[in-house]
Amino acid sequence: MISKTVVTNVLLLGTYGVVAWALSAVWRMPPPGAAAAFLESPEDRRWITPAGDAPEEAAPLSSAHGSDRAAAGRPAPAAALSGTPSPRRTIASWSGGRRLILPESPPSPDPAVARRQQHISLGDGASLGGFRPFPDDNPWNQDISQAPVDPRSEVLLRSIGWETGLHPCFGRGEPGGERNGIPYVVVSSAQPRAPIEFVAYPEESDPGPYPIPAGAPVEGEPGYDGDRHVLVIDRDEWKLYELFRAFEVGGGWRADSGAVWDLRTNQTRPQGSTSADAAGLPIFPGLVRYDEVAAGAIRHALRFTAARTRRAYVPPASHWASSDRSPLLPPMGMRVRLRADYDISGFPPDVQVILQCLKTYGMILADNGSDWFITGAPDERWNDDTLRALKRVRGKDLEVLRMDGLVAD
Repeated sequence: MISKTVVTNVLLLGTYGVVAWALSAVWRMPPPGAAAAFLESPEDRRWITPAGDAPEEAAPLSSAHGSDRAAAGRPAPAAALSGTPSPRRTIASWSGGRRLILPESPPSPDPAVARRQQHISLGDGASLGGFRPFPDDNPWNQDISQAPVDPRSEVLLRSIGWETGLHPCFGRGEPGGERNGIPYVVVSSAQPRAPIEFVAYPEESDPGPYPIPAGAPVEGEPGYDGDRHVLVIDRDEWKLYELFRAFEVGGGWRADSGAVWDLRTNQTRPQGSTSADAAGLPIFPGLVRYDEVAAGAIRHALRFTAARTRRAYVPPASHWASSDRSPLLPPMGMRVRLRADYDISGFPPDVQVILQCLKTYGMILADNGSDWFITGAPDERWNDDTLRALKRVRGKDLEVLRMDGLVAD
């Protein structure tokens, strides 16, 4: 016969087990009305919340990519499994724990748009899934490994820094602090448009409204100074929206200048016009991005700065930003590449990807700034110590490509 004590103990243990299981399930549950899933990849987890949910109800993430990998075994919600996009996503941005509300668009009947919807996620620093802005024959995407060298190559390189090393102006940064690089956010065509007020170069700016979400990441925040670029890619329309010196004001934005780029064409700015960049160029296509380096190849030119530039520009640039007419200084749009005979085998694998890009596509002078600073997007997965190996490459290891179509004052 089983005693009452044994029965009581069994019942208590069973009750404790049920309670523990329930608490565990509650702890793992997403916010009310939300479902958690790896929609794109373990590195790009998002909370999915139905339209109308307040942002406060979304679970906080440590960054745009999310550091909690505990949900790897969770099943995808029915919406994700069926291929029907969730109507709204709440994504935590880096600065101050703010969240972006990014409405998802319905599936498109256009095959090109549908492919981008399938492979490009929404969010702060989201991967483009292998898609490359602009057509293959765009200057940013051209292989220049066999292009002729400019006869004044050494003179121009010395004006920037013959013995000066390359500098990665991007990296991991410190969570909760200023991000190291120029951030960007990917939105859908359902993103509400915000009014834009241009205060410095309105006549050279593309008028708003722009599909910039409230709380969009701004370069240099939480600081007030600096270029404060804001970059937004509309995944569905395949357009790029960029602002210079941007400040969020009420339900819109105030900026010095701005430009809209159709990523399906080879459009350029009117001659003599700026953009959100001094040279009149788009910024985003020239960024070093972690997703490309992790994939093993960067298939476009990079963007760099120099402290002293000439009052001149060369295509694809359309604008100068200097009063110095010296032909010994580099013009905006000048393109350089890493010498073909430069041995990159001793560098870390991630840095080798960047250096091979410099051999194949080169980098374009786009703004005034510190010498040989290469621009990239911030990402918590960067290894800053590894990136510092770029400094071993010096100006004397580069070549200036022949400059055709120079425009000078």
